[in-house]
Amino acid sequence: MSSFHFLLHFTIFLLLFHQNSSFPSKQQLFLPLKTTLGHHHLHAFPRNSKLSSSAVATATTNKLAFHHNVTLTVSLSVGSPPQNVTMVLDTGSELSWLHCKKTPNLNSIFIPQISKSYKAIPCASPVCNTRTRDLPVPALCDPNSKLCHVAVSYADASSIEGNLAYENFVIGSLTRPGLLFGCMDSGYSSNSEEDSKTTGLMGMNRGSLSFVSQMGFPKFSYCISGFDSSGVLLLGDARFSWLKELNYTPLIQISDPLPYFDRVAYTIQPEGIKVGNKLLGLPRSAFLPDHTGAGQTMVDSGTQFTFLLGPVYTALRNEFLQQTRGVLRVYEDPNFVFQGAMDLCYRVGVSSQASFSNLPRVSLIFQGAEMIVSGERLLYRVPGMNKGSDSVYCFTFGNSDLLGIEAFVIGHHHQQNVWMEFDLVKSRVGFAEVRCDLAGQRLGMGL
Repeated sequence: MSSFHFLLHFTIFLLLFHQNSSFPSKQQLFLPLKTTLGHHHLHAFPRNSKLSSSAVATATTNKLAFHHNVTLTVSLSVGSPPQNVTMVLDTGSELSWLHCKKTPNLNSIFIPQISKSYKAIPCASPVCNTRTRDLPVPALCDPNSKLCHVAVSYADASSIEGNLAYENFVIGSLTRPGLLFGCMDSGYSSNSEEDSKTTGLMGMNRGSLSFVSQMGFPKFSYCISGFDSSGVLLLGDARFSWLKELNYTPLIQISDPLPYFDRVAYTIQPEGIKVGNKLLGLPRSAFLPDHTGAGQTMVDSGTQFTFLLGPVYTALRNEFLQQTRGVLRVYEDPNFVFQGAMDLCYRVGVSSQASFSNLPRVSLIFQGAEMIVSGERLLYRVPGMNKGSDSVYCFTFGNSDLLGIEAFVIGHHHQQNVWMEFDLVKSRVGFAEVRCDLAGQRLGMGL
């Protein structure tokens, strides 16, 4: 979707996972990941969503490769006979969907009419009716087709809608029959040129409708290269001799529904932030959700950068500014805010770029784990923007308050060269630093 889509992600349907996974145990599935230039989402997350207790049945490991830059995309096949599709990998979303209607700007669509395994869900189906009663936005019945209607809305007025359906998803040599997804045929996008580059979206959060839950995998991992636009997505367990021991932080779960807390997001708890060796003087309460659920910290592969609530962002910004005085030259334009939330930018000459490795690293400290952002990952070159012979680079942490979102969001830019494991059974996220381009090679992805 378009830049800074604050996804109000109204997931319309709830389906209990079918236990009869088609994947044999002990098998791994890898997929190549790809990064596409363009835009990214920033989601505000669904309310009152529930994770089915059967959504994390023991399953297998499988692999895909990906490419990344702004959105992480995965290529796979859907339908019978298989049609090739490209989907955005999004840990901040639940419902997976595909474009199913040809429009002038779409380069890739799924055509349900030519698939023998496609099965639209009628309004009368229990999936459309009784299983949506706890969701904030119920499923609708399309009066013309009598099919179950699904819609996803965005705060920038973008939206997409269509019908709920079952279809076969082909991952490598394996087929998952009857996966529930949205077959979308209409909508409005504020950046249709960029949205046209993919066929759809692969929802990977903890909700029962997400791709990983329906597939029945107990965990999944991905690794995003910081050296090229490649990566790997692994569905299932990852145990490799060359992979460092992961440091885990528990997922935060709140059973009571709160208006601003997404219960199926990958929510972790920060305990502090360091710049260089200096711990920011912030109270622990600055990182805790309040009584409404506002202020949770989500790991989101569908967002590019990392966004912090105002007081935390300001403390980090000021300390980074202080420690880089005389090293970086601030871009003095009070009217320039990159992507609406990043107001600390610098003028960088060609000779200065080599000194990025000497910048003070930023450490995000969590319970039991730490994510270190250093070197080139601290700054991002603003495309096409130069001041004389200098390029403009911006600090890769932004201010959530400027975006109007009540959350901390850790985007995929800061997940580069980190093995990211999402363990649905043990409710935890694991980190380990690794060269992701080499990891892809070791896994035989040919990246």
